[in-house]
Amino acid sequence: MEADIRQHLDGRRYREAFELLVDRFQNKVFRLALSLVRDETLAQDLAQEVFMKIWKALPGYQGEASLSTWIYAISRNTCLTELKRRAARRTVSLSEPAVEDALDSISALQANDPEAGAEMDVQAMLEGLPEKYRRVITLFYLEQRSYEEVGALLGLPLGTVKTFLYRAKKELLKLSRRREHVYA
Repeated sequence: MEADIRQHLDGRRYREAFELLVDRFQNKVFRLALSLVRDETLAQDLAQEVFMKIWKALPGYQGEASLSTWIYAISRNTCLTELKRRAARRTVSLSEPAVEDALDSISALQANDPEAGAEMDVQAMLEGLPEKYRRVITLFYLEQRSYEEVGALLGLPLGTVKTFLYRAKKELLKLSRRREHVYA
């Protein structure tokens, strides 16, 4: 999958390589950003920032890691930097009128369209997981990475990846049962 991109890089045809990279990785970068920042608009902005960084760094890419690993590292680091920056800023209270209105509108949407609510439930359940489990679940199931790729991308041993997936599935099952109990 990466051979044609590497050929362009070896030939110093960075524009062609970048166009292929964007085409193949834009959805994955966005999904990763969304799973980390949990804000669609911010995830879109961060995905654009990631590709700007990739464009600038492309001539210096040495090929020591696979392109997908390199892109994932840039994406993850960009998102984590933004999360740290935002954590240093003021937080918003859930009791503020604008936040209450937004929560009411989400509830109304779920009541009117059960299918839209299902997507929100999955996202809410993922948000209920510890960060280390959410990352593994996102990469393995949503990005359809192998155990080995997840381990390489997160810097985890294979056994830890499998353990995290097992624990994450158990936790999701608990969250699902709690939700069923609440809505029953």
